[in-house]
Amino acid sequence: MSKEFIIKHMNADHGDSLQLYLQAFCEISARKAKGASLEDLTLSNLIISAHGTRYSVPIQPPMKDYNEARGRLVTLHKDSLKKMGRSDVTLTEYRAPRGYQAVIFALVLFTYATCWSRGNLLPGAFVYENMGFKFVPDFAHFIYNIWPVFFPSVVGIHVLETVALAVLRLRPLGVPFGSKLWFTWVGSCFIEGFGAFVRIGAIVREERARKGTKME
Repeated sequence: MSKEFIIKHMNADHGDSLQLYLQAFCEISARKAKGASLEDLTLSNLIISAHGTRYSVPIQPPMKDYNEARGRLVTLHKDSLKKMGRSDVTLTEYRAPRGYQAVIFALVLFTYATCWSRGNLLPGAFVYENMGFKFVPDFAHFIYNIWPVFFPSVVGIHVLETVALAVLRLRPLGVPFGSKLWFTWVGSCFIEGFGAFVRIGAIVREERARKGTKME
């Protein structure tokens, strides 16, 4: 295997790995690593450029010849993931809730929209008169009575779930903090809670099956 072939192959098919090498071993941000290109390869180093800056990523121990490159670069990819606390899967899509998850999503969203103020549950309030509570006065009265515990608990639980999703799922799966995808998943989790974890888990399993890798 020639050095020229390896460089061409990495730039054409493994740009994500090049970016990962820079983040893990040169400690630069995902934004600065974006568009990374392999300029040169020696038996002991990768020379990678990004945004006009050249970086050197060591290959330890050095290779004996370029026939070792494939296996060593795969190992370097795995070491980079481990060093950064990243999963072997990158989450690149949002999947909306369906079925029972969609029902839960709608119910919690309705709860947020109507119960944010305890006064909304009293006769004469706009929410009470126009969003169905006047047809179920006993239910509205029940929710009014438990509101001091019920509503703060719902919000608090969903805040905790949202923080857990961001830290334990989105970060390891490579979703950039503050990106559109990050805000979509975080917002969805704040409304529905655990359903977001379930769908992300399904996406990860599908991606691992597609790649033919074993689940951890």
